[in-house]
Amino acid sequence: MNTNPAVVYDACVLYPAPLRDLLVELAGLAQDLDWFRAKWTDEIHDEWIRNLLQNRPDLTRQQVNRTKDLMNRHIDDCLVTGYEHRIESVNLPDENDRHVLAAAIECGASIIVTANLGDFPAETLITSGIKPMTADEFICDLLDTYEDTGEKVLEEAARAIKCRLKNPAMSWSQYFECLESMDGNELTNTVQRLRVIIPAEEIIADDLLFAANAATEGS
Repeated sequence: MNTNPAVVYDACVLYPAPLRDLLVELAGLAQDLDWFRAKWTDEIHDEWIRNLLQNRPDLTRQQVNRTKDLMNRHIDDCLVTGYEHRIESVNLPDENDRHVLAAAIECGASIIVTANLGDFPAETLITSGIKPMTADEFICDLLDTYEDTGEKVLEEAARAIKCRLKNPAMSWSQYFECLESMDGNELTNTVQRLRVIIPAEEIIADDLLFAANAATEGS
């Protein structure tokens, strides 16, 4: 990974809440360290929000728009604009994805984080100096690039998110299972790294505490 590159998050990695939270949390920490600059567009927002509202009738437009606004405020200069003129000249297997690559070119991104690698062929993107990566690949690449502090940053992000989880709260094992079970966005390797980073005795104690609380609530 180049130092402090622009990185575009595709809608498919912003759709699952656990992945969205982790990627945005990491981006907030990374921007303070000049590691990378997370980018997206209003069109990308519209895509993940539209799909989420279709599949989650329990959510309201107001709730999801609040999440969007929080994301935009959390990450400095995250919105890419002025990319529309590039769309017609972009060639991808799915024309509906052209706006993502156009935005990446416009902001000088070196990476597109996406679950749909087949929609962004590496041989097509290479001419623009852009690499498609899954979220799992991206996070692990971040850890490998910043060996001294990468694991500390991932731990800080994971702990911050876990502390915010209230409905429902999760033990470490439950949180790991959640990250591993996102269809198409499984963070298998990232979770393996987290299982090393978070002390085993803490994971066990946390699991026992949650089990005891569940037993008490059920009695």
